[in-house]
Amino acid sequence: MTSQNIATSNQSNRLSDRQAHTAGAPEPCQMSLSALARRCAVESEHFYRGHPHDSSFAYELFRRALVERDEVAWEYVYTHYSPLVESWVRRSGAFAGSGESGEFFVGAAFAKFWRAVSPERFATFPNLAALLHYLQLCAGSVVIDSVRAQSWAEIVSDEALPASQTPVVSPDEQALDRVDRAEFWSQIDAQLNSTAERVVVIASFVLGMKPGEIYEERPELFASVNDVYNVKRNVLSRLGRSPDLRRAIGG
Repeated sequence: MTSQNIATSNQSNRLSDRQAHTAGAPEPCQMSLSALARRCAVESEHFYRGHPHDSSFAYELFRRALVERDEVAWEYVYTHYSPLVESWVRRSGAFAGSGESGEFFVGAAFAKFWRAVSPERFATFPNLAALLHYLQLCAGSVVIDSVRAQSWAEIVSDEALPASQTPVVSPDEQALDRVDRAEFWSQIDAQLNSTAERVVVIASFVLGMKPGEIYEERPELFASVNDVYNVKRNVLSRLGRSPDLRRAIGG
């Protein structure tokens, strides 16, 4: 179920919802949590098979999880939609170079979604399609943020920090930190002086391209491959001297 499929099916979802309720189906808000989760699974199967389906049951499951902060409802949401979220993660162009597992990004995407969709904000998502579209955006962003964050070690290496500034945390904490501190990328971008520098940094540390590949992709920006090497070396030297970036790495 891609975002395009979700969006285009929204109108037919509403029609099938009305038909289902008219036919005497129980209202989602009146169902037990376990019955609601079972009906959500059934309706999802109908969707994937191209049959008429009712998305209101899944929407109610999300509502209980996000508005009522029902932990069991959240577990149902997580279990039911994890395969879909992992498929979005693996389709991200940045996933292959991330060095992380699909399961890691699934957890990070749901965590980001949980924090972002507060009980007060839930009403701004009028249907299941809107919720899933936002969850898909969260899945894409945590992959990109993580890949960007991994470039910090190359831009400002741990060896450049005093030992007292090196954080002592568990691997899980380090992984979450890489995701949560994506705003650090904005600090890097603010210190780049030209389009050529931005292209080199993004291509090198986000896309994993080599200088020769960068030159072939953007020959109008560089006189030669050596020019790409020089730009990269100068940028790394400048960023490595930045006290703001060193504080961010140490913090």
